[in-house]
Amino acid sequence: MQSLNTKYINRDLAIMAEKFLLNSGLDLSVFNNLTVFPGFCDVHVHFREPGFSYKETIKSGSIAAAHGGYTSVCTMPNLSPVPDSYKNLKVQIDMINKDAKINIFPYGSITRGEMGESLSDMEDLSKYVIAFSDDGKGVQSSEIMEQAMINANKLGKIIAAHCEDNALLFGGYIHDGNYAKVHNHKGICSESEWKQIERDIALAKKTGCKYHICHISCKESVEIIRKAKHEGIDVSCETAPHYLVLDEGDLMEDGRFKMNPPLRLDSDRMALIEGIKDGTIDMIATDHAPHSAEEKAGGLKDSLFGIVGLETAFSVLYTNLVKKDKISLERLVELLSTNPKRRFEIKDKNSFSIWDLSYKSKIDSTDFFSKGKSTPFENETVYGRCILTVSNGKPIYVIGG
Repeated sequence: MQSLNTKYINRDLAIMAEKFLLNSGLDLSVFNNLTVFPGFCDVHVHFREPGFSYKETIKSGSIAAAHGGYTSVCTMPNLSPVPDSYKNLKVQIDMINKDAKINIFPYGSITRGEMGESLSDMEDLSKYVIAFSDDGKGVQSSEIMEQAMINANKLGKIIAAHCEDNALLFGGYIHDGNYAKVHNHKGICSESEWKQIERDIALAKKTGCKYHICHISCKESVEIIRKAKHEGIDVSCETAPHYLVLDEGDLMEDGRFKMNPPLRLDSDRMALIEGIKDGTIDMIATDHAPHSAEEKAGGLKDSLFGIVGLETAFSVLYTNLVKKDKISLERLVELLSTNPKRRFEIKDKNSFSIWDLSYKSKIDSTDFFSKGKSTPFENETVYGRCILTVSNGKPIYVIGG
């Protein structure tokens, strides 16, 4: 190893990184240059426990995250039981305390059972959750969302919204574009996303609530959020790697291309990249959503929504955005670490990952630590592999270990 690039971390972390690397037992002579990054933070993952451990567990999700350089994640509440009360949340907290290898911050649900009909026990939950979300479902009632925002504002918590107007879905499951028409699939229009974003931003302006929008996918959403930020509304948003790299032209008749929201047009992808460049989009989250092989074997029509992403995110983004000069490496670090931690007030001390950025390989889902293997990036050639991840001063992942 000729050098260790530590420009993205502070001096104390640099000293710690060098120490861990020297004590790792790795043959450092095989590496030319390594780069240290602060621990990545994903504010949108599904670790499936409690309730669906056959898809993922706190333990397997933690290790998968560390394999991708992540040391902090926020877990969504579409679980069983749904964390809509402290009693239900405690089931998850006990699992986290027992099995988590990295920092895991749970969401509380906005509504009871994520059914959209009445609010969860927000006050009781507020001390223990990172924010409130009904991810997987849009809150259809404006009145309920407004009251949720009022409550969240009083409690000093973020509302993180999956924006989807059910009245505009019409049974769709991929983007309502040319591919859907040619292949006789039912489409999901972009309006089903941006129309609810428009509604919620008006409510956030009215209530003063801190509002975060999950996984935006279309150009209209970018423009609405850009305008809201210019007006001084307290709004942030995320997109996911697949929306920045793929579009409907990449679709295949395979469940690994089915996610919600769906892959949209190239013009949407380009608008998202512009949103990344100008700061409209604050962060990139993976929406890591593992399912069993059987649940993803039904093609585009009959597979469940969701793909995995924690173990491929950095390499995919580094290869397609940084190496192609769309954004700088510094900007990518902001999107994956600095900004999500700042917005969600996440403390992540003594955490970092070390990468070999020159390493070239093909993505192979059989190498994943996640129980989920469904990725649209299967067999894609990417640069970068994680060598070592340290969370809270403890080595969680070491290559070959």
